[in-house]
Amino acid sequence: MAITKVLVVDDSLTDLTNIKNIVTDAGCLVFTASNGVEAFDKAKAEQPDVIFLDIVMPDQDGFGTCRKLAASSETKDIPVVFVSSKNQKADRIWAQMQGAKGYVVKPYTAQEIVDQLKALV
Repeated sequence: MAITKVLVVDDSLTDLTNIKNIVTDAGCLVFTASNGVEAFDKAKAEQPDVIFLDIVMPDQDGFGTCRKLAASSETKDIPVVFVSSKNQKADRIWAQMQGAKGYVVKPYTAQEIVDQLKALV
């Protein structure tokens, strides 16, 4: 499966823009959302090939959003990669338990984001 459509979700405009630029430069069409509720709606509507998802966000955090995506027949097969400042082993384990396919710690490099795209092909 070639990754052509990506949803980037972050409440930080700086991180949202950075990841969007990295993924766009990698040749993907990018959609964005700034919270978990918006992310779920966009995931259903756009059916992206992968979702880069922040954890700490208002309204609905990334863990809750990941669980909601995994529970929906429309979005359960979309891989989720968390991009977060949370860097404890427990955070990574909890992310996997929620269904995440990858985890990148902020601050990240462009290569780390691209490597996640490559790992999901």
